Amino acid sequence: MKIGIVGDFSPKYPSQIATNNALRHTQAKLGISIEFEWIATATISKHLEAIKRTYHGFWIGPGYPDSIDGVLSIIQFARENDIPLLGTCGGFQYIIMEYGKHKLMLEHAAHEERDPYASQLLISKLACSLVGQKGEVIIRKPSKTFDIYKTEITNEQFRCSYGLSSEYEKQVHDSGLKIVGTDPVGNPRIIEIPEHKFFIGTLFVPQLSSTVDSTHCIIDSFITTVKGRLI
Repeated sequence: MKIGIVGDFSPKYPSQIATNNALRHTQAKLGISIEFEWIATATISKHLEAIKRTYHGFWIGPGYPDSIDGVLSIIQFARENDIPLLGTCGGFQYIIMEYGKHKLMLEHAAHEERDPYASQLLISKLACSLVGQKGEVIIRKPSKTFDIYKTEITNEQFRCSYGLSSEYEKQVHDSGLKIVGTDPVGNPRIIEIPEHKFFIGTLFVPQLSSTVDSTHCIIDSFITTVKGRLI
């Protein structure tokens, strides 16, 4: 089983180190052999067809990618071909960006961090930064995410300062990219496409909660889904 982690790896970035460790934790727990590699985003356009053939699932990792277009092309491929995909922190944001551009046809959909004066700010700065915070997430049911957690309330670690703009919440949700997890006042924290094999984005960073003795359920479910696709 080969997992492509889409992002530009830096050993100085704790969330990226945690991504590697969390996959190792889940591998040990489930007894599944997992190969994983970081896919440098600037190389994706040149090697896209080979990437599609090589990996069985994709994790859109945290971080500031060199090429947004590269990231979006992987997300679009996974979304349209029922390939298991998990996006965390920045991955949550870029899942929404891809959906806005290619499903909702928002030609000028943009991310405020990169293009603060764009006419369609799909991803905007949060009223309060969540970097370094732990917060409560309310999981809606029925949803694939609820089936994974089997609880309506979880506490998760965050490292994000940007999220889905309130201006586009209804449009995104009603068109099929469902908001299935929120903070206690209703701000989006988890998105999913229910009919997809596994297509989930979390604004929080589940890998920061993973340990050898206590893996994270959403990462376990992602890997189990990838394995099931290969059987």
